[in-house]
Amino acid sequence: MDIQTLTTFFMWCTIINGGILTLWTGFSIFAPDLVYRTQSKWFPIPRKTFNVVIYSFLGVFKIFFLMFNAVPFAALLIIG
Repeated sequence: MDIQTLTTFFMWCTIINGGILTLWTGFSIFAPDLVYRTQSKWFPIPRKTFNVVIYSFLGVFKIFFLMFNAVPFAALLIIG
């Protein structure tokens, strides 16, 4: 596996996971009631607990996105 293949792989990982992060953030900001109503049908938890869980998962996903997608892609661009 060469540098170009790895760079392309991490580029697509960054694009796809960045899109998921953007979509998830958009739904959390612009349609929180819709997300809560949809999820509370499956998982009956209070609204405050739901907010904490959603924003915690969003923060963890953002950290993993940066560590495992964006940083390796940037490093491969630098050394490539």
